[in-house]
Amino acid sequence: MQSMIRRKYNLTYAKLSAIGFFAIIFIGAVLLSLPISSKSGEVTPFINALFTATSATGVTGLVVYDTYSYFSVFGQSVILVLIKIGGLGFMIIATMFLLILKKKIGIRERNFLKESVNTIHIGGVVRLAKHILVGTLLLEGIGAIILAIKFSSEMGVKEGIFNGIFHSVSAFNNAGFDLMGRYEEYSSLIRYSDDALVNITIMTLIVIGGIGFLVWEDIYKNKAKFKKYHLHSKIVLLATMVLIFSAAIGFYVLERNNLFADMGIKETILASLFQAITPRTAGFNTIDTAELSEGSKLLTMILMFIGGSSGSTAGGIKTTTFIITILSVVSLVRHSNDLNIFGRRLEDSILKRAYSIITIYITSAFIGMLFISFIQPELALSNTAFEVLSAMGTVGLSTGITRQLNALSRLMVIILMFCGRLGSLAVLMAVAESKNNISTKKPLEKIVIG
Repeated sequence: MQSMIRRKYNLTYAKLSAIGFFAIIFIGAVLLSLPISSKSGEVTPFINALFTATSATGVTGLVVYDTYSYFSVFGQSVILVLIKIGGLGFMIIATMFLLILKKKIGIRERNFLKESVNTIHIGGVVRLAKHILVGTLLLEGIGAIILAIKFSSEMGVKEGIFNGIFHSVSAFNNAGFDLMGRYEEYSSLIRYSDDALVNITIMTLIVIGGIGFLVWEDIYKNKAKFKKYHLHSKIVLLATMVLIFSAAIGFYVLERNNLFADMGIKETILASLFQAITPRTAGFNTIDTAELSEGSKLLTMILMFIGGSSGSTAGGIKTTTFIITILSVVSLVRHSNDLNIFGRRLEDSILKRAYSIITIYITSAFIGMLFISFIQPELALSNTAFEVLSAMGTVGLSTGITRQLNALSRLMVIILMFCGRLGSLAVLMAVAESKNNISTKKPLEKIVIG
């Protein structure tokens, strides 16, 4: 029966993923548009509800309403559930229900699950899904307890616990939604810019959520024995460390006479590190993004473009893709035919996939920029580019123009967030994938490059 349904509807993983996320977003949008979801009891315009649902499910964080000020506890809870589903992926959620109901997980489901978590082997994929579920709940729980203790002293126990859970889940899933509108609308975590406990907790959750499920599994199995890690984990951890510390130094240099001018040493260090981590791809901010220098905005856009790691809650082209392109340049300069790292050679086909991802990503971003610039020419191009890359990278940082976007521009951002969460290559494959490829080679001829 399953094979017959599969033949009839041609449901590859890419198509199933696109349909699944669309269904979740649509249901979320309907719920958020209901009067019960807003504090005023009014019906939320569907385009804005759709924008919020896409941003939450796509773990982006761009908002047209301040989450605390506009949405009721019911609406905030819907957003929280959407973040959780979007961060884990609906295939892992589906597997959780199958395990609870003690249903058999077949080969087809295991294959879909393998693609969902971006693992290489189908063997042990169900065990990996269990570890992901348990690990996620454990880490989010620890983060929620720490933040709840902090927030309870300011907001009261009930509000403190809910805020602790909300911000822990949002940080771990790299979503960037916050409930700090109680102090000032759209202020994110600026209030806590010098609070080491909040900063370190949020940054740790973001980084752990952004390195990917496969790296977790490697660390769980091999502990601190780095030499035993898979090549994927080694590349991810190296790239993550280099990007965090080099970006932190970059932000310090660029902002030391601007936003950091009146800060103490502790606050400057925290702000530099936080600003280096949040664009990949969390969306929280402890300083006013709109007031960043032009150099810092450019550095932020570069980090949003790179994003987190494969098989994680983060977006962007991914750290492994970025490293592969760097290796290809090094290989070309050295006149080498191989891509080598950590004493291993990478397969040739991976470079083609990496460049395909980057090309589709850049093309989509330029289309988004051109579309919004045509629809709303009054918006500065730098702000439009920042918004588009933030949507594509599922980041959620903004220079403040999100609320200025009209319906058509918001629709474009919705599409970009959707593509960013699924992966632009996955979306293109879902639309253009064909099962009837004829494996014939055309005559070979050379062209000039460069």
